[in-house]
Amino acid sequence: MDWLESKQKQKYPNFKELNLRSHMADTTQLSNEIPMPLMTPGVYLVGAGPGDPDLLTIKAQKILMQADVILFADSLVPEQILELCRADAEIIRTANKTLEDILPLMIERVRSQKSVVRLQSGDPSLYSAIHEQMQALAAADVNFEVIPGISAFQAAAAKLKVELTVPGLVQTIILSRISGRTAVPAREELASLASHQASLCLYLSARHVEEATKQLLEHYPPETPVAICFRLGWQDEKILLVSLDKMAVVSQKEKLIRTTLYLISPALKGAETGIPSMDEARLPSMGEARSRLYHPEHSHLFRPSRQAKTS
Repeated sequence: MDWLESKQKQKYPNFKELNLRSHMADTTQLSNEIPMPLMTPGVYLVGAGPGDPDLLTIKAQKILMQADVILFADSLVPEQILELCRADAEIIRTANKTLEDILPLMIERVRSQKSVVRLQSGDPSLYSAIHEQMQALAAADVNFEVIPGISAFQAAAAKLKVELTVPGLVQTIILSRISGRTAVPAREELASLASHQASLCLYLSARHVEEATKQLLEHYPPETPVAICFRLGWQDEKILLVSLDKMAVVSQKEKLIRTTLYLISPALKGAETGIPSMDEARLPSMGEARSRLYHPEHSHLFRPSRQAKTS
């Protein structure tokens, strides 16, 4: 039993375990036992996370359990998440729809005094196309709220058991993509970003992995560790550790063309050894690195220096 479940059982003695993976969610019972405010009519842009239903935020769960209408990107969001929804909720799949199809549906349902969830993969702030949705909803005078979700780069770091900002090694995280059908501004070209040699999380780039590798190698050493993360959080999830100079070859060998995140970082030298490596030689360790935050010689407002205490 984890900490959250323990607290839930203390507060709600009749709380039933929510186990989405075994399809045992009893949402009717759960919604009766956890007090939740009534939802007002509007659109709720909810981040579903990278795939694992257990990574939904508690707020996202509560909203899904109450909403009248759910529009979900069925090509990117697992159907298990829908087990949280009311039995009588209207479910609308959007993988085959354009924005011009989706917006009128949301606006009409809200004007009919219904609560509408637009369920999207990952976190809505990253590559989710919610900017134009929010503009259109505001123009139509429709209330909306954004509920954040876990992004793939966060899920990847957790799986790999690494920190992406290791003191003395790397202190910057860059989230980007390579130019494709959606152009990247010239000032944000991948080769320019690579010059920082930061922890670089590359989205939406599997179809252009050869060009991405070429640009990255302009600044990163060829032995820089890369985690190739395919369908994180799904049952067919695959994570491979390779060196940068093999990123394209391995991607092509594995036939990865979509839903793939590349995590390029010197911090991966200490990655979880249980993750399969496609390199013959084991990736080198980064050695000892320590943050100053909890160092005994580092003082701050809540932990004065020993000298200050004795004076």
